[in-house]
Amino acid sequence: MNAIPSRGPIARFFILLWDAVNFTRRLVFNILFVVVLLFVLLAVMAGGGGGRPLLARTTLVIAPEGKLVEQFTSDPASRALARLLGDNGAGEVQLRDLLRALDAARTDKNIERVLLRTDGMQFSGYAAIREVAAAVARLRASGKQVVAFGENFDQGQYLLAAQAGEVYLDPMGGLMLEGLGRYRQYYREGLQDKLGVDVHLFRVGEYKSAAEPYILDAASPASKEADLFWMNDIWQRYLADIARVRGVSAQQLATGIDTLPQGLAAVRGDLAQYALQQHLVNGLKTEEDIDDLMAQRGVADTDAEDGFREVGFDDYLKRLDGALNGVDARPQVAVVVAEGEISGGKQPPGNVGGESTSALLRAARDDEHVKALVLRVNSPGGEVFASEQIRREVAALKTAGKPVVVSMGDVAASGGYWISMNADRIYADPSTITGSIGIFGLIPTIPRTLAKIGVHTDGVGTTRFAGAFDVTRPLDPEVGTMIQAVIDKGYRDFTGHVASARGRSVEAIDAIGRGRVWTGAQAKERGLVDQFGGVEDAIADAAARAKLGARDSYRVRYVEKQATPFERFFNRFSQTRAASGLLKDSSIAQALLAHALPQTRDDLAFLDAALHAPHGTPVKALAYCFCGL
Repeated sequence: MNAIPSRGPIARFFILLWDAVNFTRRLVFNILFVVVLLFVLLAVMAGGGGGRPLLARTTLVIAPEGKLVEQFTSDPASRALARLLGDNGAGEVQLRDLLRALDAARTDKNIERVLLRTDGMQFSGYAAIREVAAAVARLRASGKQVVAFGENFDQGQYLLAAQAGEVYLDPMGGLMLEGLGRYRQYYREGLQDKLGVDVHLFRVGEYKSAAEPYILDAASPASKEADLFWMNDIWQRYLADIARVRGVSAQQLATGIDTLPQGLAAVRGDLAQYALQQHLVNGLKTEEDIDDLMAQRGVADTDAEDGFREVGFDDYLKRLDGALNGVDARPQVAVVVAEGEISGGKQPPGNVGGESTSALLRAARDDEHVKALVLRVNSPGGEVFASEQIRREVAALKTAGKPVVVSMGDVAASGGYWISMNADRIYADPSTITGSIGIFGLIPTIPRTLAKIGVHTDGVGTTRFAGAFDVTRPLDPEVGTMIQAVIDKGYRDFTGHVASARGRSVEAIDAIGRGRVWTGAQAKERGLVDQFGGVEDAIADAAARAKLGARDSYRVRYVEKQATPFERFFNRFSQTRAASGLLKDSSIAQALLAHALPQTRDDLAFLDAALHAPHGTPVKALAYCFCGL
């Protein structure tokens, strides 16, 4: 038996010291844990006031903060943290939530009027705004008063605000209608001449201009022709929408824009007065004036933040959600959202994944309670293979006897149209951006870039094409021929699928394809879209095809990735006053929030992504459209 050596006094001292530190550490962390646990329990018990009854003659205040989206791009815990920190710049508002709040207010006897604040709403696209505008019109038609107020309005915000019965602008605010413009950065000189990056573009269709910025210094004539065609259609519709609700003619609005310098000079540069003069607003009022107006028309409440009886958008949604708790055995119309760029594999919300979105469609197909499906598409496209994976799942749903109706959002172009074309019916807003039936591939090579710093590539291969796709080597012309053949095949697949799905000839689809972008109205004229309408129209159509009866005989369920128990808990916790007080003013926590990337960085990231071909093939075919506003 070995003897255990005795520890000396120095060793015993450090051991005792370490034990004391360890004990103190555990004690401190346990105390902190108990304090936090008690705090959370008290906060949850205290609640956020959501349980208070909604009183009669309440004003619903709808003030969207952030971008209008089809689907949140962050998880519930991240959204809850951002809400606690008061971060509005990174905020998002789901279109479906805005629509259901407006529609619920229409029949809610306790909601007397709606105050619409659009200052914090970021532009997403005209189709979505027009869908909300239609909901506001339904609300007004029910006899409910709608008042809009803004300290400033941009064009997108004003299109929504103008739908109100009364529109007020701050006397120091501004509103300027200027028209639609679409300008991009072009990198040919910087990439090729300055950096020595050779960008090789392979495409079908003279209008497929998505990758032009990497090979040109300015937009091609074909690109300008096509862009101006669909942009003019959207702009004329914008003017008509404003003219209809404001009691002026579209020509008056156009003239006001053309004579803007003279008009502003006449009012000495006062944008608010100019808006009033042009009948774009009903009056000029401060926020305090609006609060007083709401108190006079509604019920004054000195305990309320704004001095009148009100309920906020988020609180109203919580009440609506609370009324939906419980088991609902009615048959379902499922809604799957496909928003963002289409990429291979599993992608987070806000992006479309070939595998992840297909899995949602498959789950709806396998669910016996789902009788029909609406695919809500708001995507500029992306990878061809991922788009085809999703299209196959749409076809499989139909084969399983479940009707599929597509509802297009702001953009459903290129790959976004690819995943839509097999639906039983396609709905779009007249201002939706769609089409862009075309394929391209992009391969940058950098031997000249490396040569600038004295680096050269050389070696051997067992065949003439070994290493042919190495970006540090020049691209062999014969390899370029091979790539173009792959792109041509992709275009034949695209037009062939569309022709089969739409009951047209391939030649007819090619005539309206070749990468050309159309508005929803133009696409309907050309047989790419079946009907005008929003997501609610698509849901009603899908239910009718499945013979589900009246609206109250079925329920609508969005099929999405489920939040984890922690995310659901943190989301509930974040809605309490105690949580808001703890984190709202924390500069350390605010530093955790990220900011949006500028266009140039996004464009170059797209170029970088083109370098990463999928396994098994060196060429990545893309069906993508840079066609947003």
